[in-house]
Amino acid sequence: MIDWRIAAFAQLTPREVHDIFQARVAVFVVEQDCVFQDLDGLDPECWHLLGRENGELVAYCRLVPPGTKFAEPSIGRVITVAAIRGRGAGRELMVEAIRRAEKLWPGKAIRVAAQRHLERFYAGLGFVTASEPYDEDGIAHIDMLRPASASVEKAGQEIGH
Repeated sequence: MIDWRIAAFAQLTPREVHDIFQARVAVFVVEQDCVFQDLDGLDPECWHLLGRENGELVAYCRLVPPGTKFAEPSIGRVITVAAIRGRGAGRELMVEAIRRAEKLWPGKAIRVAAQRHLERFYAGLGFVTASEPYDEDGIAHIDMLRPASASVEKAGQEIGH
């Protein structure tokens, strides 16, 4: 069972900040063998969704306010740690993130800059392809948009919420 916490950057504890950056580097830099500037200056403007099991950070993403990176609010830096992959935690994370984004910014579409190989995953959550594929840090990406009218309930029911 994943315990969720959302916090503005200023509300994060030093331990949470450490755990977030440690997990992001482990997934994006080490596992994906991608050298890039993870600390992009946006974290202080974002909401951070942390999922913990037995006290350990196992899932994370950041919710980026509209007008910060894109015109729409967006969900980014989406990760699950290797130890919990394959049991639906990524979907659970995204359903929770969509719910939180809808509460923070009601009536707004939500954007993701998705790795191309995850296009079907995001489509299953109501996101629609909104760009041609493009290279970001040596990895094929695609922008996807989730219309404000899309229902998170259907995606949530698929994981037992």
